[in-house]
Amino acid sequence: MATLTLLQAVNDGLKTEMRRDDRVVVLGEDVGKNGGVFRATEGLQAEFGVDRVIDTPLAESGIIGAAIGMALYGLRPVPEIQFMDFIYPAFDQIVSEAAKFRYRSGGQFPCPMVIRTPYGGGIKGGHYHSQSAEAYFCHTPGLQVVVPSTPHDAKGLLATCIRGEDPVLFLEPKRVYRSIKGEVPEGEYTVPLGKLAIPREGTQVTLVAWGSMTHIALEAAEQAQKEKGISCEVLDLRSLVPLDKAGLLESVTKTGRVVVIGEAPRTGGFAGEISAIIAEEAIDSMEAPIVRVTGFDTPFPYTLEHAYMPNAGRVMKAIETVVNF
Repeated sequence: MATLTLLQAVNDGLKTEMRRDDRVVVLGEDVGKNGGVFRATEGLQAEFGVDRVIDTPLAESGIIGAAIGMALYGLRPVPEIQFMDFIYPAFDQIVSEAAKFRYRSGGQFPCPMVIRTPYGGGIKGGHYHSQSAEAYFCHTPGLQVVVPSTPHDAKGLLATCIRGEDPVLFLEPKRVYRSIKGEVPEGEYTVPLGKLAIPREGTQVTLVAWGSMTHIALEAAEQAQKEKGISCEVLDLRSLVPLDKAGLLESVTKTGRVVVIGEAPRTGGFAGEISAIIAEEAIDSMEAPIVRVTGFDTPFPYTLEHAYMPNAGRVMKAIETVVNF
């Protein structure tokens, strides 16, 4: 079993699925000869040729529009948007077209495509290369939204998404592209959607996170145990749509205290949806109010990136708040 970075796992996942199914095609800006801005598609064009790894113009609406056409006519396109911040020119294609085809056709025309895009802060990218806009897409029926946090899950979830029949927004936390390593099986395997992971079990507080925030949650949980003797359970949601509501409520019912961690702005973020589900369905089990640790309601700052993004210290304060309530 190889030890890979998350970025290498994505690359390995794409190669594995392209070797398995010749309907899988990759397209996007600089994905071919250059291997992508982060090198996630490095080596693909050399192996699979220019007909299956397609360099496109800088036109996000065209990239997604072309991918939709490919999907409707039997291919399995994996378009890349270089940064999530630049996905908005394709917003209408995604939410008004790709997400609606299965429903409007009565199931006759599924739209199997996986839109890969790096998201989030932590690399000093400034406000046009650091945003976390998952909530916009979670609000769209017909779309699946998937966010891996480990190399193992990145490859396995990607395979599941490519083999599925629905359009997927596959968000890759670029903050941990190269900083997180893990064991990744060789060859084919899948990780199911709608099933959260529990990278750390605990009894007193549930920390809910996804993407790069999973690692912040784990850091805070370790700090809470060492400094305060507080036992925290960490949930890695992995897929936001579909959401593992049963797994979430099982943990919350056990601990009675919840901290939700997301790096998007606070207002309207997916952390609020998690909080609402818990408040509606597990209020009788709660020992303290739900606390959110999120980004702020401002454009993403460059020089104050470290203050904007949740860190273990901010999460630790939230843990103490719910324990001492």
